[in-house]
Amino acid sequence: MTASPVVPTLSPSMDIQISSNFERYLFDLYGNDGSEVSARLGAFRQSGEFDIDPERMATVRSLFDGQRFDDAATSAVIAELFAESGALIDPHSAIGVAAGRARRRDPHVPMIALATAHAAKFPDAVEAATGIRPALPDRLADLFERLERYTVLPNDAAIVKEHILSTVGSIA
Repeated sequence: MTASPVVPTLSPSMDIQISSNFERYLFDLYGNDGSEVSARLGAFRQSGEFDIDPERMATVRSLFDGQRFDDAATSAVIAELFAESGALIDPHSAIGVAAGRARRRDPHVPMIALATAHAAKFPDAVEAATGIRPALPDRLADLFERLERYTVLPNDAAIVKEHILSTVGSIA
C-alpha cells in the first residue's frame, strides 16, 4: 500500500488513510502484538508505504472483498433505491449496497444491506441525488436544542473505568 492524498467525497468516513478499524484489524492479524502494529503504522506514517506479508494478505483476502465507487455512482445508487422503494439512504449505505450488488455471487439469494447512517446526516448529497431533502427523525428533531452533557477525564484507564462503573451503577 502507498499513501496518497485524501480526496473529499460524499462519504467522509471513507475519506481517510488509516481508520481505527483498520488498526484494530491489524492488531488481530498480527496476533494481538501491539508493538508490531505500532511499529508498522509508525513506519507507514514516515514512509507512506505499508506492506503485508503474503501469508497474512491471503488471510485478509479470504475474509474481505472490496469495491470502490465515485460520487456519481454513489448518487446513482441513492437515486435508484429511492425510485425503487421510496427509501432515502445516506452515501455510506449507498456504497455498501453498490458493493453488495457488484460482488453478489448468486442473484437468487436475497441481499441485506445494513444502513450505516440516517439520510438526514447527509442532506445535501441525498437532496442532490433525489430532489428530496431528508428531515431528521422525530426523535432527533430537537437534537441541536438539547443540553449537551459530558465529563472531561484525565488520560488514565483506571479513572475512566471507575467513572464508567460509577455512572452505570447510578443508572441501574
